[in-house]
This record gives sequence, C-alpha cells and structure tokens, in this order.
Amino acid sequence: MRKNYLLTPGPTPLPPKVCEALARPIIHHRTPQFQAVLKEVYAGLKHVFQTDNDVFILASSGTGAMEAAVANLFSPGDTVLIVEGGKFGERWTEICRAYNINTEIINVEWGKAVSHLEIEKRLKANIAIKGVFATLCETSTGVVNDIKAIGSLVKNTSALLIVDAISGLGAIDLKTDDWSCDVVVSGSQKGLMLPPGLGFISVSAKAWVFAENSRNPRYYFSLKAAKKAYDKNDTAFTPAINLIIALDEVLKIIKQDGLEKIFLRHRRLADATRRAMKALGLELFAPTASSDVVTAVKVPQGLDGEKLVKSMRDLYGVTIAGGQSELKGKIFRIAHMGYIDEFDIITGISCLEKALTNLGYKFELGRGVKAAEEAFLK
Repeated sequence: MRKNYLLTPGPTPLPPKVCEALARPIIHHRTPQFQAVLKEVYAGLKHVFQTDNDVFILASSGTGAMEAAVANLFSPGDTVLIVEGGKFGERWTEICRAYNINTEIINVEWGKAVSHLEIEKRLKANIAIKGVFATLCETSTGVVNDIKAIGSLVKNTSALLIVDAISGLGAIDLKTDDWSCDVVVSGSQKGLMLPPGLGFISVSAKAWVFAENSRNPRYYFSLKAAKKAYDKNDTAFTPAINLIIALDEVLKIIKQDGLEKIFLRHRRLADATRRAMKALGLELFAPTASSDVVTAVKVPQGLDGEKLVKSMRDLYGVTIAGGQSELKGKIFRIAHMGYIDEFDIITGISCLEKALTNLGYKFELGRGVKAAEEAFLK
C-alpha cells in the first residue's frame, strides 16, 4: 500500500469537510436551498478578495475568468500593457491577441519580479494604454510581484489594473480595494482547496465603465449577464452546484482561521521549504522574489529534472511539479499552498532527498529535513 502526497501548485489537497460536501446528493440550482448557499458564498468571496466589489462565479477554470476580463473590458484595436515574466503572464498576451487587442509587453527575466518603475515609464510614454495586466504569483517561476506598488501607479491613470491571482488568492495577501485592483481573477484548485472547475472575477466601478463601452463579442462570459443574475442572488447559467456547495465549506474554514493566520502559515511553510533546499546545496530559482505559495528550485547540474519529478511520483507517491516551457527539465517546483501542513512538507523533502540520492547527487542525507524541522520549531 502506498499513500500519495500532492505538493503541486494546483490542484492542491482537499480538506475532509470539502470532500464530504462534494459527496452530498446534488440539489437543484434554481431553488431557495441553493440560493441560500450562494448568498453565503458571494459574501465569503468578498472577504477573501478583500473587496466591496461584486465577485462573480464562472463554471470554468481560472483561464475562463482571464478570458472574461479581456472579452468584457476592451475592444479590438485597444492597447494594453502586459507583464510577461513566465508562462501565465504570456497567457494574458495570448488571450488579448485572440481578441485583436494591441499588446505592449514588458519582458521580465524569468525568476525576477517586475519593476513598478518600468510600468510607470511605459504608462507615461503611451497614454493610449487602457489596461495593465499583471500576475500576483507567477506559478511557473515561483515569483511574487508587488501588486500594491503597481496599483498605486495605475490608479492615477485612466487605465485599469487587471490581476491574475489564480495561484495566490487565499494563500498570500491581496487587498483588492486598498491596492486599487480593478479586476482580480482566480480559480478554485489552488489556495481555495477545491477541485478545478470554478473561476472567479471581481469587478470595480471603474471597470464597469469599460464594460459598458466594450465592443468585443461575448455570451457565456458576459459580465452583464453575470451581474443581472448576481443582483437576484443567482447565476446566469447552470453553475457547478456541488463545487459551490464545497466552496461554502472552504470559505467557512478561511473565515474561522482568519486571513492573517493563513498568510502566516504559508510564510512558515515557504520559509522551511527554502531553508531545506539551501541546506541540500540547491539553488532557488527566484531568490529575490520568492512566492509563499510555491518554491522553484534549480535542478543540479548533470541531473535529469524530468526524471527527478517522475521518480518522486511513480516510486514514492509524492507529486511535485517540473518546469514549464523553457524551464522544462531545469527546475522543479514544490507547492506549499492550501491544505498542506508542515508534515506534508517534511515528507516531500524526505522524498526529494531519496530521489536525489538515487540520481547520484551527493549530500549528507537528512540535511534538508533537519533544516525544515528547525525552521518549524522556531
């Protein structure tokens, strides 16, 4: 018998209460019973987003919420500024170009955070820019960007700030209103501890003006349709009923634990993971802007990164993530978000030590585990 551990940056493990909620008999969505759940969920999402703005639920992945942001806010020929510092920053560009929107790109070296001063320079140089697209946590590189600093710049312009918080929401701080984020999108399968299938999008009053003037076609992802249903405590189309019922349980857990306590827990998990990697003589991929939701680590010279990830999963039952795109085989990523605790991290590090040893990497066995345990004891 083998127990499996999930330490990937999505999907993440599910709390028992969430599993129980997913197993309940399905109910109809156009009923007072479901609308009572929906009312609680809408309020709970505002709490997690830290916003007074409306937060809509889509039956989609987080990418669906990203597309909804583009389709509803802009028109063909508009110009937007996109921060590309990894695979998911590039996704903003791909979606915008699919809607014939002109894209100015800030190419950030993978493993580094964007400079808000570069964003300021670009906005001053081109007053036609109508939107700035940024990523809270670039999952592909383990980088966290300073959304607060970016928001302080964009709020003084006519442009919107649109933030991908798919892997960060519910795990690291994001004050939507206080940081002047006009639109924030997220998904269910990361910090919110659910299976994939729900997308979320918050919309500011400033963004609604853009939505009124957008000439892009949309139907299923229409925010106007979502708003009309939202005002009646409903959804525009058939929702993912049991996922929303399970989300209600997640939001209750988050409310009970408290956001600050949750953010602190993620910082502790991240710190212990990074200390363990350094103790093993491994190099962090993003040492100056490491995210508290996932740690990216360079594969030691001469080792097969894909084989490392595969052996941990297939031989020992511990699933981590490899690199994407140009980083394939060059880094591995250990997640510490959602329903993951210190013993999951210690198990993952112990497994990593075994896999590294099997591949011929030389180090003192147990050093990583010791460093993590010492970090947790502080």
